[in-house]
Amino acid sequence: MSLGKYWQTFKARATSFARNRRGNTAMIFALTLVPVTLAAGAGVDLTRALVVRSRLAEALDAAGLAVGATQGLTTAQIQQLAQNYFSANYTADASYGTPASITVTPGTDQVQLSTSVSMPTVLIRVADILPGNSGKFDNISVGYTSTVVWGQTKLWVSLVLDNTGSMTQTDSTGTSKLSALQTATTQLLSTLKSASATAGDVMVSIVPFSKDVNVGMANESAGWIDWTDWESAPSNGTPSSSVGPGSSCPYSNFSNGYTCQANPTNGSSSVSKIPSSGTYSGYVCPSVDSGNVNSGRLGRYYNGCYNSVASTKTVSTGRNASCTGYSNCTCSGSGSNKVCTQNNGYTHTWIANSHDSWGGCVMDRAQSYDIAPTAPTGTATDFPAENSQSCVPTTMLGQLSDDWTALNNEVSSMTAGGSTNQPIGLAWGWQAQTNNSPLSSGTLPANTSQYIILVSDGLNTQDRWYGDGSDESTQVDARMNSLCTSAKATGIVIYTIYVDLNGTQGNSTVLQNCATDSTKYFDLTTSGSIISTLNNIAQQITQLRVSH
Repeated sequence: MSLGKYWQTFKARATSFARNRRGNTAMIFALTLVPVTLAAGAGVDLTRALVVRSRLAEALDAAGLAVGATQGLTTAQIQQLAQNYFSANYTADASYGTPASITVTPGTDQVQLSTSVSMPTVLIRVADILPGNSGKFDNISVGYTSTVVWGQTKLWVSLVLDNTGSMTQTDSTGTSKLSALQTATTQLLSTLKSASATAGDVMVSIVPFSKDVNVGMANESAGWIDWTDWESAPSNGTPSSSVGPGSSCPYSNFSNGYTCQANPTNGSSSVSKIPSSGTYSGYVCPSVDSGNVNSGRLGRYYNGCYNSVASTKTVSTGRNASCTGYSNCTCSGSGSNKVCTQNNGYTHTWIANSHDSWGGCVMDRAQSYDIAPTAPTGTATDFPAENSQSCVPTTMLGQLSDDWTALNNEVSSMTAGGSTNQPIGLAWGWQAQTNNSPLSSGTLPANTSQYIILVSDGLNTQDRWYGDGSDESTQVDARMNSLCTSAKATGIVIYTIYVDLNGTQGNSTVLQNCATDSTKYFDLTTSGSIISTLNNIAQQITQLRVSH
C-alpha cells in the first residue's frame, strides 16, 4: 500500500473512532491516542529531517566547491554548474521529498548556495485531525545554506623543522629522515607557491631548530641580543694566585663541571697544564660544561679565558744583587744593571671572546618570555647569545617571505646535529607571525589563515634549564604545553608530525596535545611518509574553504 493510501485509511478509521459513542473506555483511549502518536511521530519525522539535512549539506558543499574552483563564468553558468553538481551528489530517496532548485548568490570573494526540501511526514501528520489543522503537518520544510570562500584565502605558514642529530637516521629503504624532510618541504613550498594568486597571498617562515636556533651573524649588533651570559665568567672558576703558565689545570668536572682547553676557541683541545708559551701563555680557559655541578649549563661553553699576569717585587739590584733568601726569585741583566725580582703569584682577569666568534646562536629567553612572542625591550626579554656548538648551522629564514628561491635554498642547506628543544622552534615560529620585533612580519591581513607546521623525530631532551640531551625531559614538555596552549588561543592552527621510525618510541603525547585537534597530529614510522603527510597537509590548507 502506498504512503498516501495508508494515510487516508488511517485518517478515516481514526475519525470514525473519535465519533464512536459506545463507552468511556473507548473515549479515553481516543483522547490519549493523539498525544502518544504525536510524540512518536515527532521523533520519527525529526530523524528523517536530519537525514535530509545531512544529504543537502553534502551535496550543496560539493556544488559550492565546484563553483568556487572555477573562474570566469557568468551567473547563469554558475547556477547551472552548481545545480548539476548538486543533483549528482544528492542521495536521499524520493520518498523524503524533492529539493527545490538551488539558489546561488555570488560575491566578490565567496559564493553562497541554498536550497530546501518539503519533506512528507510519516506520523506527525496525525495532528491534522485536530480542529483547524487540516494539511498543516503533511510536510516539514528542511533547508540548508553553504558558503564557500571564492578562491584561496591568504596564508601565513611557519615551518618549524627538526634539525637534531637523530634526523640522520635512515629507514629500511636507506632514506634518512632529514633527506625525506627536505624533499617533503620542497614539495610543500611548490604547492604553496601555486596557491598564491598574487604576491603576498602566501607567506612562509622556516625555523630549523635543535637545542637552540640560529638567527644569523647579521644580527650581531642588534639591540635585542642579550650578551650577559656570553660575557660572564664562570661563577666558580677564578684561579688562585698560584696558577700561571705551566701550572696544572685548576678545574675538574667533579668540582667545577668543566676542565681546561688549550685556547679561547670553543671546542679546542683539552689540556692538563696551562700553556706556558705562545699567544695564549698563561691563559686559563674553561672547557665545555659537563652539567655535573650545574645541570642547566650542560653542553655550554664560557666563551672566554682568564689571563695570568705575574705579580713581581724587586728584591735586589746592582752588581751584587742576588735572590738569596727569596723564593720564586729570578735575576736578569748584568753588572750595575742586574735586577733580581720575586714572583708573588698571578692576578687573573676574565677576557670574553669577541662577539665576532658568536655564530648567530640564541637560546631560550628568560621564563616566561620563552613561551610568548613578546617584543624584546630589555635584558629580561632579549634573546641570549650562546656558543654555536649548541646550534643548528642553518640560519633560520624567520621573517615571513614569499621569496620562493630563498625558501628552497633554506631547505636544501639544512644539516643535522644537537639535542631536541621543540619549544624554542615553536616560539620562533609564533614570533614570525606577529608584528613584534625582531621579525616584525607586519599586521595580519584580512582573510588570512595562520598555520604552524612542526616536524620532529624525537622527544624533548634539553633546553636552557632542563634535560640531559638524551632522555625525555618532563620540564621541557611542560614549557611546550604552555606555549602550544597560548598559541592556539590566538587562532593559529598547529599541525604536529612525529617521525618515529618503526614505532620504537611510541606515541608523543606532548606533540599530540600541541596539535589543534586529533586530525592534525601524525605519528609516522617511515621516512617516506613525511613526504606524503606534508603533501596531504599542503592540500588541506590550500583548498577552497567551506564556511557554514
